[in-house]
Parts: sequence; structure tokens; C-alpha cells
Amino acid sequence: MERLHRLEWLHIKNPVYFVTFCTEGRRTILAHQSVHGAFVHFCHEALKRDIFVGRSILMPDPIHLLVKLPPPSKNPSRWIKSLKNCLSKALRCCNVVAPHWQKGFFDHVLRSTESYSEKWLYMVENSVRAGLVTDWTPWPYQGEIQPLRLDESLRRSQTAAT
Repeated sequence: MERLHRLEWLHIKNPVYFVTFCTEGRRTILAHQSVHGAFVHFCHEALKRDIFVGRSILMPDPIHLLVKLPPPSKNPSRWIKSLKNCLSKALRCCNVVAPHWQKGFFDHVLRSTESYSEKWLYMVENSVRAGLVTDWTPWPYQGEIQPLRLDESLRRSQTAAT
């Protein structure tokens, strides 16, 4: 099956991306304190490069996160590749053999402040739908690294359109 192509042009200066990627064969290998610790550390290090991770959740086999990359980044591919490499190192330290990741990832550019809230609700309710918890709030592998806001020019153009 042919893979979907990324948009060539993005008319948002500094978009917030909703990103999801999964483990190879949907192996349940991510819900572990050392993997979550490596994830949080990687995200804090990303701040030094003006990459901001907002809310995130690591479930046993997918990761969902919201991320804002510095301009002129067109897509999060290089950063996701680095994140997968970092988490693979943590997995190897836990004696989890490779391969760890499905190829590629899903990303979606958020278009409004409402969609940020909607995506966060979707992300955390996945832990409930998966039967991991009855209420998402105690799930230990979720949180917010950095509060995110959508691009000001996007909000202005949305307001002008209404």
C-alpha cells in the first residue's frame, strides 16, 4: 500500500502537531518507569532546541503527544526519529529486543484551541478505552512537559473568518 505524502506547504508559522506512533507488532513494551523517564528527559532536552512537548501519554504500545517545533520545520520526522532512538536505548537497557517501532508515525496539525483540548481528551481516554484504568488521572505515564499555545496568526485568521 502506498504511503500518504506530507503536505508540501504549511501556512502556519509555528504549528502544534498531534503525533502518534506505535511499537512494532503492537508489543506492550512502553508502560515502564524507565521508558517514561527517558521520554521525559528527552523532552526536557528538546527545550534547548526550541522544541516544546505539551501533553503526552505513553500507553503499553502507542505514544500520543503534542509537540511544537521551531520554524522553519515542515514536519516532525527528524525529531520523532531521534525520540524513537532514545526510547529504543531505554528499552534495550530493560532487555527488550528490537525491533521496537512500526515504521513512520501519524501526525496532524492542530487548527484551533478547541482541537488541542479534544486531542488531549482523546489521548487520555485511550487508557480508559484500553481497559488500563477506569479513570485516566492515575495513569502514571502521562502528563504535560510544557504548556503549549497555538500560533497567534492562526488564531487571528480564525477569528477574522467567523
